[in-house]
Amino acid sequence: MITIPYITALTTYFSYGLLFAFGQLRDFFRNLIDWLKDNNLQGYAPICLGLEDFYIRRLYLRIQDCFGRPISSPPDAWFDVLERVSNDYNKTLKRTTKVSRCLNLGSYNYLGFAAADEYCTPRVVESLNKYFASTCSSRADGGTTALHSELEEAVANFVGKPAALVTGMGYVTNSAILPVLIGKGGLIISDSLNHNSIVNGARGSGATIRVFQHNTPSHLENLLREQIAHGQPRTHRPWKKIMVVVEGIYSMEGEICKLPEIISICKKYKAYVYLDEAHSIGAIGKTGKGVCELLGVDTADVDIMMGTFTKSFGSCGGYIAGSEELIQYLKYTCPAHLYATSISPPAAQQIISAIKVITGEDGSSRGAQKLAQIRDNSNYFRSELLKMGFEVLGDNDSPIMPIMLYNPAKIPAFSRECLKRNVAVVMVGFPASPLLLSRTRICISAAHTREDMVKALEVISTVGDMVGIKYFPAEPKKPQLEENRVKVENGFGLENTMYLINLISSYSTRLKNYTSCFETKNQNHIYIHITQKPYYTKPNSNISITQT
Repeated sequence: MITIPYITALTTYFSYGLLFAFGQLRDFFRNLIDWLKDNNLQGYAPICLGLEDFYIRRLYLRIQDCFGRPISSPPDAWFDVLERVSNDYNKTLKRTTKVSRCLNLGSYNYLGFAAADEYCTPRVVESLNKYFASTCSSRADGGTTALHSELEEAVANFVGKPAALVTGMGYVTNSAILPVLIGKGGLIISDSLNHNSIVNGARGSGATIRVFQHNTPSHLENLLREQIAHGQPRTHRPWKKIMVVVEGIYSMEGEICKLPEIISICKKYKAYVYLDEAHSIGAIGKTGKGVCELLGVDTADVDIMMGTFTKSFGSCGGYIAGSEELIQYLKYTCPAHLYATSISPPAAQQIISAIKVITGEDGSSRGAQKLAQIRDNSNYFRSELLKMGFEVLGDNDSPIMPIMLYNPAKIPAFSRECLKRNVAVVMVGFPASPLLLSRTRICISAAHTREDMVKALEVISTVGDMVGIKYFPAEPKKPQLEENRVKVENGFGLENTMYLINLISSYSTRLKNYTSCFETKNQNHIYIHITQKPYYTKPNSNISITQT
């Protein structure tokens, strides 16, 4: 849970209130002018209305240049960003021919397969010559090639399930398959921060939907117990089916699912587990097999595994993996399989080749090197951001690092200043995130070198100082430093020892994800152990303070 400082919350509310007031004033004069004009649509209801329309016109358009920036090269570690100009105060943006070579911190290119690869690219070109760009048909008709069958077998083996079904779009995998798996009389219990594709799929299923607090197994268990006791609405009959839906890595938070506890609870209450590994498959785990491998979970304990190929595999589409009976049932009933055009053959070949590189079937160790690189890059970048004083969400090993901005005015300021310094970042605001929780989302890649990391950190630190988003500055002010030094130099009496303990405790509290404990070895040494909270990580630092 994110705790917003009161001052930050107040200033953020004030900013939105100011924007809302000016927007309403502009709408008043706009309606007055439109009334005076001859309007051929008088009597028609507006196509766009409501607060969403107001938000787009009066808030989003002010900063729309920070979103959807077009690129003119592969989304590798560095890419070309096309510059855009506006002559009507950002209402419309026109592309220019001018490009900026920028460090890419926005794409989901986790393993670096988004650009040309010595093993994958020749095979993709070969498949293009053989099958061309599209099958022009659904899988149920003439859209199944030998590559599609090979891909489904490769995916099933990679994730550790008996069978798999692939679709042409990751979003559709959730939104089209969830309504097939569960319907009226069923219960879906969804994490509060699940992806929009899960939300829409759950709504389209007709099942009853309940939401549990983000990544909180205790609340999930309480909710399950309550819903099982009450049964279906009105009739109170037992639920036909209960399904708990979670993600491996939450895309807007960078947090890793507490899967072992959730599986234990679901077994206890006989609920199915649906795991979305869109951002975790290929990106975490010793051999890239996702959150199950990272946390030591047997894939047999996860009933339905979903994932996408757009992140770690440098392609498109998604998959569902499960029992052979489940996959066979989906082939007969899933609209994404029956009616949608099958995944492009070259895209399928890219995934097959990427899996072979990751598993070492290409005859090299590049896959293991990529996995080690993204893990090292992610943990290094996260630790450096925390040292600088940024509020960074997420867990160790996660390649997603949201940096909290809060105030809406800081979205364009941070984005534009980074772009001036040739660093491209993704900004996240309402409605993709709650109104008060604007952020920039950093995505790390195995293609990034240590020099890239250092440059990115320098730029982010500089812009962070300019914009004022270092909410937890690592270094205290000079007068406070001098006062602390004097107190330490006067000796470690009881009073000063307690002072030091409180000082370190307050520091670790500011980092939120850390706890500290103290151990006195002898008269002259106090050992402070700062340990990261997530249950699957090890202590990451020991600090020894010696009396001078």
